This record gives sequence, C-alpha cells and structure tokens, in this order.
Amino acid sequence: MGIVKISDELHEEVRIAGRAMTRSINAQAEHWMKVGMLAEQNPGMSYIDILKHLTEEARKADREETVIHQHMEKQAV
Repeated sequence: MGIVKISDELHEEVRIAGRAMTRSINAQAEHWMKVGMLAEQNPGMSYIDILKHLTEEARKADREETVIHQHMEKQAV
C-alpha cells in the first residue's frame, strides 16, 4: 500500500462521494482510479461498460475465493 498526495479540494470530493456511496475515502479513491484507468486504456468503453467490466472482475474473484476456501476445507478434513 502506498500514499498518494492529492489536493484538499479533491480529497473533499472523494470524501463526499464516498459517503454517498457508503465507501471509505480510500475505497472511493481506489474506485475512481480504477474507473479512470480503464477509461484511459479503453477509450471506446462507456461508463456503463466499465462498471460491467468491474462487476465481472469482482464476480470472477469471488468465485475463485470460493474455490480456494472449498479446497482448504477439504484439506482440513
């Protein structure tokens, strides 16, 4: 984990958006960074497409975690 220095004004915007979306300041900043990074890397993607992509990634990670937990439970038996 690193530290990113941002302006006080942007920090306040992140804080307000995070509160509205029930995210911590760090989680909101990370969300905006991911969205911005995907937008820059994929200029043809709409905001909705980016959110769908992030949702698909989250589902994939969730499935992988489930498989790992199931494997660990079998190993413990």
